[in-house]
Amino acid sequence: MDGQQIAKHNLRIMWFANFFISGSMTMVLPFISLYIETFGNFSEKYVQHWSGLTFGVTFVTAFLFSPLWGRIGDKYGRKRILIFSAFGMAFSIMIMGFVQSVWQLFLLRTFMGIFAGFISMSQAFISTQTPKKIAGRVLGTLQTGSITGQLIGPLLGGVLADSFGYASTFKWTSIAIFISAILVITTKEYRMEDAKGTKTSYTTKEIFKHIGRNPLLLNVLLISTLIQIAHFSIQPILSLYVSELHGPANLAFFSGIAFSVAGLGNLMMARQWGKIADRYGYIKVLIALLLVAGVVYLPGAFVTNIWQLVIIRFLLGMAIGGIIPVRVAYIRQEAPIAMQGEVLGYNTSLRFLGNVIGPVMGGFIAGYFGISSVFFITSALLLLSGFLLIAVIQRYPTFAKQHG
Repeated sequence: MDGQQIAKHNLRIMWFANFFISGSMTMVLPFISLYIETFGNFSEKYVQHWSGLTFGVTFVTAFLFSPLWGRIGDKYGRKRILIFSAFGMAFSIMIMGFVQSVWQLFLLRTFMGIFAGFISMSQAFISTQTPKKIAGRVLGTLQTGSITGQLIGPLLGGVLADSFGYASTFKWTSIAIFISAILVITTKEYRMEDAKGTKTSYTTKEIFKHIGRNPLLLNVLLISTLIQIAHFSIQPILSLYVSELHGPANLAFFSGIAFSVAGLGNLMMARQWGKIADRYGYIKVLIALLLVAGVVYLPGAFVTNIWQLVIIRFLLGMAIGGIIPVRVAYIRQEAPIAMQGEVLGYNTSLRFLGNVIGPVMGGFIAGYFGISSVFFITSALLLLSGFLLIAVIQRYPTFAKQHG
């Protein structure tokens, strides 16, 4: 097969691998707080705080390891890292089905963070095989795999949890992740060549200089943290919010609906946002998506029933669906092939930093001020991210015109 055929083959395989990974992870995320409640007779505040800590601690270790995996991927290939990541996550999640206390779950979630980042590494794997002019469309297509998994995972996880219990659902989840590892084995390592005269390797110092010379790229990386804080502040306590709105009947199932409906909106628009950004510019589209998502999030604080929340999360999914592929496509545009793994590793690391802060912050804010207050913070952070990019464009208009 030539390079183009290899790239298409890899895209198809990684679509299904991302589908299984995302579906598996979202099978258990909606009910971590409910799983914690089964370990003892705890107060509501205790469950909210430990839900945030247990959810977020995975991303502490992931934050530390992501740049390392990106650099190793640049040097030795990303396929090996993807296989290692999938097997590590599968083992960790399988053991979670046997835990007996909050501390055991907390420690396993910490350990799992070493192997986290499969989706982000798969984006780097496909990005380096993709021409810049179609990067948004291709990465949007790849994201539909993970979105489809996110759409089905919470519903399936809710049904399994209601039918067989939370512990059994963790064990089923690990099987699907093992399948992803096997799928990655069938891919072929390939990357496009940079223009003649471009360096084939970069030191970390050179990469930092490259990022520092590009104020837009620097800010795109930095706002990754703000976006993830906003997005993940509500994730671990969403099932508790559903419980407030709907009551305890079939709680896992309705929590799954609230999670997965955002994925439906995301699925409908991710590839379209990528195509639009390829045509009109990644920064312009990214700003628009951030501002719209910020506005859409706000009404979530005022809902009075589960179906109002479902509608808002669907609209949010439509708006937020393009943020990840557009952001990664912009990095693909601005970073040479030989450093893309490490630059995307920093992007992933900053995202994981937001994943750490978001759940903890959301848990504590919900515990002291109520769950609805989290929506105000989330909306403000997304709007702030959009305005930061606007400020950079206004400060460096000539640079923004050349690199936007």
